[in-house]
Amino acid sequence: MQKPSALQVRNMTCDDVDLALAWAAREGWNPGIADAECFYAVHPAGFLLGCLSGQPVCCISVVAYGLTFGFVGFYIVTPELRGRGYGHQLWQIGMACLNSRIVGLDGVIAQQENYKRSGFVFAHRNIRYGGVIDCVHDSDPRLTSIGAGLEKDVLAYDRIFFPAPRDNFLQCWLRPEQRKGIALIEKGQVRGYGVVRACRNGYKIGPLFADDEEVADILFRALAATVNGQPVFLDCPEPNRSATDLATRYGLLPVFETARMYRGGAPDIPLRRIYGITTLELG
Repeated sequence: MQKPSALQVRNMTCDDVDLALAWAAREGWNPGIADAECFYAVHPAGFLLGCLSGQPVCCISVVAYGLTFGFVGFYIVTPELRGRGYGHQLWQIGMACLNSRIVGLDGVIAQQENYKRSGFVFAHRNIRYGGVIDCVHDSDPRLTSIGAGLEKDVLAYDRIFFPAPRDNFLQCWLRPEQRKGIALIEKGQVRGYGVVRACRNGYKIGPLFADDEEVADILFRALAATVNGQPVFLDCPEPNRSATDLATRYGLLPVFETARMYRGGAPDIPLRRIYGITTLELG
């Protein structure tokens, strides 16, 4: 391999995250159109950009959730410069930032062997299902739009499903200006919640967390009813058969897949209650 030219690495600005999202869209990952602000809010120093002569050529996010967990995303090199070592240089710098944390990622098929060589172990597949929803949403008095009055309870409920607290992220993710969040409340307790957001193509539902299949189904239909006939996508962890059954029951088809992989051991989270992961970029 030809020795690469000197790569200059710097922290991204929020505008740079928009560039990374544009690159991700070009790769077919279909990110949300208003994701940058919420991603950046988690850990601004965790977004790195590699440049040659001042021009961006590669990027990675190495987001730290506290001292124990991190997540890798946006690992992209511009197509014309792949195979020259720039991505590997940036990878090494990024991974050093996460130190001894448990680290997760959602790896595309082409990169999974490379991740294994860096100590990552396969945990499960995530299957993206997509299509135009054919379902009827019946009003349910237990459904509540997520607003400021419910935020604390939703954050507490979310804590079960993620390896570390992520309040900064969720406080942005749940703002109603860019996304629609719905929770199902029964006897004063959150039994599930989901968020739907506009993407480059259609809408994604994520997260979709629920105590059981019935709650997930009710939330899914309520969220899908807000997209006005546009395509909807759901990233299901394959081990949760109820999640994949939910997607196919309403006519969604597999369109993309990743491998959830971890370095340092897979965290103990209840996959059977995860019907849609939040994002491929930040976990």
